[in-house]
Amino acid sequence: MFPTGLPSPNPPPPTQEARPAASDVNTDSSSITNSKKRKINRSEREDIDSISSSPKTHNSSSSSTSQQIQKKLRFEDSVDFIGLDVKMAEESSSASCSSNKTKTVFLAGVVGHHANGLTKTAGSTTFSSSKPGAAKKLVIKNFKEKPKLPENYTHETWQKLKEAVEAIQNSTSIKYNLEELYQAVENLCSHKISARLYKQLRVVCEDHIKAQIDQFREYPFLTLFLKKIDNCWQDHCRQMIMIRSIFLFLDRTYIYQDSFEQRFLEETNRLYAAEGQRLMQEREVPDYLHHVNKRLEEEADRVITYLDQKYKGLAFQKPMSLNHLLDENRIQDLCLLYQLFSRVRGGVLVLLQHWIEYIKAFGSTIVINPEKDKTMVQELLDFKDKVDHIIDICFIKNEKFVNAMKEAFETFINKRPNKPAELIAKHVDSKLRAGNKEATDEELEKMLDKIMIIFRFIYGKDVFEAFYKKDLAKRLLVGKSASVDAEKSMLSKLKHECGAAFTSKLEGMFKDMELSKDIMVQFKQCQNIPGNIELTVNILTMGYWPTYIPMEVHLPAEMVRLQEIFKTFYLGKHSGRKLQWQSTLGHCVLKAEFKEGKKELQVSLFQTLVLLMFNEGEEFTLEEIKLATGIEDGELRRTLQSLACGKARVIHKVPKSKDVEDGDKFSCNDDFKHKLFRIKINQIQMKETVEEQASTTERVYQDRQYQIDAAIVRIMKMRKTLSHNLLVSEVYNQLKFPVKPADLKKRIESLIDRDYMERDKENPNQYNYVA
Repeated sequence: MFPTGLPSPNPPPPTQEARPAASDVNTDSSSITNSKKRKINRSEREDIDSISSSPKTHNSSSSSTSQQIQKKLRFEDSVDFIGLDVKMAEESSSASCSSNKTKTVFLAGVVGHHANGLTKTAGSTTFSSSKPGAAKKLVIKNFKEKPKLPENYTHETWQKLKEAVEAIQNSTSIKYNLEELYQAVENLCSHKISARLYKQLRVVCEDHIKAQIDQFREYPFLTLFLKKIDNCWQDHCRQMIMIRSIFLFLDRTYIYQDSFEQRFLEETNRLYAAEGQRLMQEREVPDYLHHVNKRLEEEADRVITYLDQKYKGLAFQKPMSLNHLLDENRIQDLCLLYQLFSRVRGGVLVLLQHWIEYIKAFGSTIVINPEKDKTMVQELLDFKDKVDHIIDICFIKNEKFVNAMKEAFETFINKRPNKPAELIAKHVDSKLRAGNKEATDEELEKMLDKIMIIFRFIYGKDVFEAFYKKDLAKRLLVGKSASVDAEKSMLSKLKHECGAAFTSKLEGMFKDMELSKDIMVQFKQCQNIPGNIELTVNILTMGYWPTYIPMEVHLPAEMVRLQEIFKTFYLGKHSGRKLQWQSTLGHCVLKAEFKEGKKELQVSLFQTLVLLMFNEGEEFTLEEIKLATGIEDGELRRTLQSLACGKARVIHKVPKSKDVEDGDKFSCNDDFKHKLFRIKINQIQMKETVEEQASTTERVYQDRQYQIDAAIVRIMKMRKTLSHNLLVSEVYNQLKFPVKPADLKKRIESLIDRDYMERDKENPNQYNYVA
């Protein structure tokens, strides 16, 4: 559009000066204000004398000067106005007081601005009252609604601009003020008419150039032809400089980005990529680094000279992006990059800082996004493997990069409290559960080691323990553990990482399972068990295991009799203990006869109670089964759904549907067929609800309160007297989980209320231990 290779034009004289671009308004306003202030300082005495002699005349001139300055203000911003008018008002005030004349008011309450058919008016303009000599503040409010262009404004404005362009091209005078024309272009661009305006301007310029070309056919002589071409080119350059000063806002906001910027960056990228590849082969590393530094300095100067300031440094962003290399895992390029930075003083520290920022940014995208909860742990493991590989291969196992990586992981993984700890526990459960055929024992061991590395970074390890204990209990009681050796290996890793106190309850769960086996051996040796039912009981210490809500159900008489026999046996050996049966954890193996033959059904206790009813009758309704078994309604519906709607449908449901509804009828499926002899019918597992997760988290919170209380009492018992800040500091040193200061303060107040400690009567910020 405009001739290339020319310097940026200077703005026209003040009488026909085009307004600067929007990004320069504040700077220009400030410079005008400062120049006016300097002018007053030079002629301060003359101004005061003129005010004293003719206040009316001075009021008029001050008002006009104020309007000139106010034209430069941006109406959407609040402006600290300490320019010409305020200073003159202060000096006039002092001069008037000395001559006992009336004080003159210089500034109006409303500021208006008119430019080419558009009127911008500030809603209210007021000065804050202050003492004489202090700076006055002009507050200009925003528009309540976005200004709209008047009707036919676009067409009329373009006609004015077209006339101005043609006048410049024909070297005639312009009928309109250049500032007015500049403001008109800005108004059109601000209302998204840039593309249309650019096309119209381009047509006018192209038509003019085509008309100029025709005249060259009249000069057959080469010398005259070249002179004419040169004169025409010089005229064209001057004309385009003048046109650009009018359309400067369009040039900077539309033409620059659309026609120049993208191509410039692409060519710059291509140039330095090719040059870099060539010089890396031709030069030694020191020479190459010096050349790179020289190019960087040249590019910085080039950006300042030819590009808009907001694009400063943009040309080097893509070629020099470390994130780009890390995202694509470009090992060779990263190796070369580390070698180059290692040979520059301070280069490794710069690379280290970008390394930390990358890990934090990338890791945060994994942890913070709830949509990635299902894959969070696996993505963290993959990311950890990736950065470890880069450190080993590219950064030559530099200890600084290793430590920086650990700190970065610890930072981003704890941005979302508790959730990573919960998901890590569930991920371990999925790997240790029976049926996991993804890995061999050796691969499983390596996987657990990697999980433990991630586990080290989390703060809420007690949250991990709560969820891990709940899942471990399911694996042990239902027999779903893939490997006892793997379970004990994981327990050993946790003990080594967190200490014996952390794993004491988990170890107690394993001891209970082993003791229960010994007890059952003794029970079967000492007791004559009636009937053909084989009973197995697991004795669980309540302090070790998760809390289970007991559910009273109606057991068959044979089961009740066996329970009483075992209770008598156990209490005879362990007096003073109390047994509480947990029916929700029971499971059975039933022998069933179908038309196809005999089968064994491995089912839960609730499924057993339902199936045994069909020995007494052919068909039962939902309400009848509920009354006979005593199973809670929701649990009963899930139980019937597993028996009648699952893969192994040992009973029929009428009507057929996926869900169990009121009034449904159930009957035994005598035609049941299955290729296996022993069939496991899984209970329909209710997904862990938000309430259950909140309940587990709440138990963790309660345990934390007890630990905080114990830590405070230990410290106060040893120190006897301690200030608040020192107490808080020592508590933080003892605790292994994060605590908010507000929660810690509540625990201190609770201990004061319970007379474990008291505030000092003379110094309320100090505490005394109460023996």
